[in-house]
Amino acid sequence: MTPTRSRPVLYYELHGKKGPFLLLVHGLLSSRAQWLPNLPSLSTFCRPVVVELLGHGRSPTPEDPASYTPEAYVEQFQRIRSELGADRWMICGQSLGAALTLRYALDHPGEVIAQVLTNSNSAFAEEGWGTAVRSAMQLQARRLESEGRAWLEESPLNPARNRHLTPEVRDALIADYALHTPLGVAYTGLYTVPDSSVRGRIHENEVPALFMVGEREGRFREPARFAEKTMPHIRVLRLDAGHAVNLDAPSEFNAAMAKFVSEFAGQ
Repeated sequence: MTPTRSRPVLYYELHGKKGPFLLLVHGLLSSRAQWLPNLPSLSTFCRPVVVELLGHGRSPTPEDPASYTPEAYVEQFQRIRSELGADRWMICGQSLGAALTLRYALDHPGEVIAQVLTNSNSAFAEEGWGTAVRSAMQLQARRLESEGRAWLEESPLNPARNRHLTPEVRDALIADYALHTPLGVAYTGLYTVPDSSVRGRIHENEVPALFMVGEREGRFREPARFAEKTMPHIRVLRLDAGHAVNLDAPSEFNAAMAKFVSEFAGQ
């Protein structure tokens, strides 16, 4: 693969052999391993396209901040769709990934058959949130610059600290976590996260959406209610799960995906 418009190329993998393409985008400090419990099922009825964010896993770590903006990710998703030869596809985002896929659907509704999203505090953050989080991310970036991988190892998001994962998923996430770069994580915090909210645009949605809400994440209750009330063409499925819905309730997630994709598979 070669870069387009001088943008670094996101790493992606294609799974499955039939059905619509399905873009899968993980969140901050995760990787392709985010979808391990889902890929065997998803690959029976669609073609999952698993990407990794910049500075995460196998994707490059550009030094140009402009590469990390939500708008740049939208361009990258369009490039991948074009490379696959897909006129239209389905999309699914988790956490920060959901903020990016929602933006993509808002900017390019004609290319999206339908979309799935799970808990994403960044996607539905209130006005003014970007300023506050940018300050926190500047502090994080300074620590990443001075401490490097030591900071990553101490992060509460380090999968080695998560005792609720299956051994297979935990080991895969840990292996991928070792590939994350301090610069890539710092720049994601500085240039992707603060401008990721689409709360002010969500009323513009034109794309059928399945919103799988992990009800155990208390801080997401208000954003979930807001999305359900404000976002057109949305259907909500509440699951006994935390922030990472597809990992916490994989069987329910996979079954809901199968039903939802089959509804739109011929479009």
